[in-house]
Amino acid sequence: MKNIPLIGYTDKLSLRPGETVSFKVSSTLKKPFSASLKRSISADPNPKGIGIVEKDASKYFKTTSFKSREQSFNPGSYAISEKPIKVSVKKNLNISIIIFPTLFSSKKQTILAFDNVEIYINSKGSSAISVNDKSIFIKEPLILRTWYKINVKISLSGKISISQKNLKNKNKNENDLINNGKISLNKVLSGKMSLAAVVSKGIGHNHFNGKIESPIINVDGKRIGVWDLSGNTSSTFVNSIIGPKLLLKNFPTRAVTSCKWDSSEMNWQNKPDHYAAIHFHDDDIYDFEWDTDFKFKIPNNMPSGIYIMRIKGEGNEDSIPFFVAPKINKTKSKICVLISTFTYSIYGNHARVDYKDSWQNRINEWNAYPYNPVNYKEYGLSTYNYHSDGAGICHASHRRPLFNLRPGYITLVTNGSSNSPCSGLRHFQADSHLISWLHNKELDYEIVTDEQLHEDGYKAIKNYKTIITGTHPEYHTKETLDALTDFRDNGGSLNYLGGNGFYWRIAIHKENKSLLEIRRPEGGIRAWASEPGEAYNAFDGTYGGLWRRSGRAPQELVGIGFTAQGNFYGHSYERKCFDPKFDWIFKGIKENKLGDFGFSGNGAAGFELDHIDSHLTSIKDITLLAQSKASKNPEENFILVPESRLTHLSNIKHLPEVEILQADMVYFEVPGGGSVFSTGSITFCGSLPWNNYNNNISKLLENIIKKSIF
Repeated sequence: MKNIPLIGYTDKLSLRPGETVSFKVSSTLKKPFSASLKRSISADPNPKGIGIVEKDASKYFKTTSFKSREQSFNPGSYAISEKPIKVSVKKNLNISIIIFPTLFSSKKQTILAFDNVEIYINSKGSSAISVNDKSIFIKEPLILRTWYKINVKISLSGKISISQKNLKNKNKNENDLINNGKISLNKVLSGKMSLAAVVSKGIGHNHFNGKIESPIINVDGKRIGVWDLSGNTSSTFVNSIIGPKLLLKNFPTRAVTSCKWDSSEMNWQNKPDHYAAIHFHDDDIYDFEWDTDFKFKIPNNMPSGIYIMRIKGEGNEDSIPFFVAPKINKTKSKICVLISTFTYSIYGNHARVDYKDSWQNRINEWNAYPYNPVNYKEYGLSTYNYHSDGAGICHASHRRPLFNLRPGYITLVTNGSSNSPCSGLRHFQADSHLISWLHNKELDYEIVTDEQLHEDGYKAIKNYKTIITGTHPEYHTKETLDALTDFRDNGGSLNYLGGNGFYWRIAIHKENKSLLEIRRPEGGIRAWASEPGEAYNAFDGTYGGLWRRSGRAPQELVGIGFTAQGNFYGHSYERKCFDPKFDWIFKGIKENKLGDFGFSGNGAAGFELDHIDSHLTSIKDITLLAQSKASKNPEENFILVPESRLTHLSNIKHLPEVEILQADMVYFEVPGGGSVFSTGSITFCGSLPWNNYNNNISKLLENIIKKSIF
């Protein structure tokens, strides 16, 4: 495990005055580290741009030193009984369990452990049982991704047997192995029972990769432990039929198909016995559970904004962000920036497949954030990555260090040489282009995060005149979409400054609000696809995937929706609207070519593009202000999103692809007096700081925003 000298995270990303945030730090330094508070204005390390800009905020938190201490973390999910089990064995112990192994390893993988009895898969991929360090195993290895029932019988006389039955092959007899040698079984068995790991001093070891179902422990013909793993999918506990309930650690995947699943039902809620398994992974980790080093209570007079707790020591530093919104009904600004914390978490620690070691040259040259998740996978990866067994990661949380949620983090190194003006930013860092623009234009603003919008709904934003999104507000709940719709329909001005927004549906864990779930069935630009039958979220039972599949396409909210993705290149828009009614939007702009520059992809229209689709919205009179056709350059590699494609020759709109692969900048008004401005491009905000904020993209947005607040 690679060691980072100084790093931390917070228990909360989103706060309001009066609330307290806890900072959890691991430091291998010999001396104390210092903590100082900054307000983040720009997180772009590009020396050709405005650079990283932060304002001193020590009036709210005095710089303080804290004792260094290293804190460990332990990847791997498992289940453990909440209370110990104690039984006296007079004749025999029988254990049965159903498994679906997904990965073999050079290390043993524990299936079930109780006292000195352990059922596991050995390094040869065979099921095995050990008692007091003596073991036997089935010579025939298991087959990956196949359901097996494992039976173990142990008598006080020393006889032991283990059998495995391939549940897929119903005509095949069980393979039995009986050891007639002397196996010493304790007359009294006691301790906590665990699944998918053996637990010592509260830490799991020898983690199992795969699904587990129906563990049963029988002593002298009496069942003392029976667990149905199908229930309480939104809880950290599994209720028992007999025996103590099980505590789940590191959040294994719930609502997954089990051995009975036959495709007759796709919703786990309708046939729970078809979804009676839990999928464990040796790399599950979503809460490091570090102790708190210090706390900070948000003062009532602290302005809403993005803040950084910068910790330093012995030449090392880390910058831990958090987001402060005003108290509800205590807003002072007319402008609200919606911070996409759901998207930040979902992408948290995204290890990109296109990462190259050469990128470190750019990082060093720009003095950018030094760490990349590709090199620190043990810190837990994103939902755009895979577990070690090849399953897509469907859980995300900020309760761990997120490298790509740091000022100065570079996501992409594109367009060749270090002379390129492109900063290669996404998400938090790219959104700072908008934040710095607001400061430059002296436009007073406050922020609200996705989390707060989900929790508080419309009341969190109803007092604002205008809402501005960042570059990529991709992940949403029903609650956030409802709140934004209510805001728009009640006279608010909604400004969508990104691309591929309002795209995926997520679910929030009911007991741990920092834990998010994503399923990826049926279409969408995606890094992995959900397994058959696993489209419904475990946390809330809703159908997962695209909002478009649930009848809420982005076009219905903001007039446009995702249509094309390419490499990280940007181009200009061409003005399309010359109706005098909309001249106010283009006031002070002489050019018809807009945004042929920028720090994101070198142009305002690029990477991920949204367009108008009348089949996906009931909104009328959407005005096309400007448009950018996707480049035909093979290097840029723009493709149509899968949900819009029918065959290699046709698409849902039955139009030439050249008429679909485009960014549409639009404006429209709704009957309630609200309005929407949408840019149709993920790189739009990257053009705002160009030429010290003096450019046609900056001017156009200034016209839009000022009209909405005056």
